[in-house]
Amino acid sequence: MKAIRGVLLTCDSAVKQILLTLNEKESFIIEDLDDFHVVIKADEEYRVRRELEAELEKNTYSLE
Repeated sequence: MKAIRGVLLTCDSAVKQILLTLNEKESFIIEDLDDFHVVIKADEEYRVRRELEAELEKNTYSLE
């Protein structure tokens, strides 16, 4: 068995659901621990954070 370097993310359940949806497109989740914690591949952390930020921006109300 090969070890995989991972990063522990702590988030609320809404953000975790977005992460699970993003994971269906390109697998990056190593382990789904509980309702608030997930371990992702360390080399995918920057990309996942960027995609998550873009997804959250879509759901943000703007006065413009």
